[in-house]
Amino acid sequence: MRTAAARQARLTKPTGSLGRLEDLSIRLAGMTGRLDPPLERAVVFTLAADHGVAAEGVSAYPREVTPQMVLNFLRGGAAINVIAREVGARVVVADMGVDADLPAHPELRELKIRRGTGSITRGPAMTEAEATRAIDAGRQLVAGEDPDIVLTGDMGIGNTTASAALICALTGLDPRLVVGRGTGVDDEGLRRKQAAVARALEVNDAAIRRGPLATLAAVGGLEIAGLVGLILQAAETRRPVIIDGFISGAAALTAAAMDGGAPDYMIASHRSHELGHAMVLERLGLQPLLDLDLRLGEGTGAALALPLVRAAVRLLNEMATFDEAGVSDRA
Repeated sequence: MRTAAARQARLTKPTGSLGRLEDLSIRLAGMTGRLDPPLERAVVFTLAADHGVAAEGVSAYPREVTPQMVLNFLRGGAAINVIAREVGARVVVADMGVDADLPAHPELRELKIRRGTGSITRGPAMTEAEATRAIDAGRQLVAGEDPDIVLTGDMGIGNTTASAALICALTGLDPRLVVGRGTGVDDEGLRRKQAAVARALEVNDAAIRRGPLATLAAVGGLEIAGLVGLILQAAETRRPVIIDGFISGAAALTAAAMDGGAPDYMIASHRSHELGHAMVLERLGLQPLLDLDLRLGEGTGAALALPLVRAAVRLLNEMATFDEAGVSDRA
């Protein structure tokens, strides 16, 4: 990082004129141990699972949308497919806990831990053993695909409710500051979501007090646990990981609670329109690269940020220094 900062100071531009791209290039050098890390093998891991809390009327869409959208991903028809094609990234879809039987496909990873979680309003979403299996599955995804850079994505009806509960449990924030409209619920739906999160925190209070793994198992989701594994594996193997939006933010916060060094390898792609996401980024100490009022998930924000991350590395390595270009430095 010191070497990267020294080169940044000699590039043919006023110091700081490329703003946070300069800081990003220095962070990437620290993450990877290289000034010129290859970032060509970019993989968007879109993890899918169902949530028992969806039965509480917290989503504008029925639960059947989860497997239907997985098939849409596999056909290449979703927003993440379009953006990934544009930026040169692969999309790998993983079934962590979809409540349906999905057909075999070359880009579908069958990692189902169970067919959806239990309702967090009535008890734990899953056991700690199941959460651990989902984390390990996320780790294995990274190890198996061997990407240069990891991008997080998600799909699961009800997962903004589980993510909000997880964020509240880890931070102590009031649900009214965290619970948003997710898929676009009306005012009554928002009140149901807030009430569901409040009940989940009350019902699972004893588990939440036991630590981050127990908290994840109590109020999280299988795809969220898988994302935790992705992030931890990326950090431990010195791969940058671009964090998507609200659901990925909940996973990132959990990963940070488990390993305090994990945020050093995270890049915040964007600030989600979803209520509470800005506070998640603040807790992680991350500044988002984009602010586009996104709230789709799937990995869309992470994929949109990928060209900026690549550009930061290219600028550091391909711009001439004052000496190389024969340009006079400031007096």
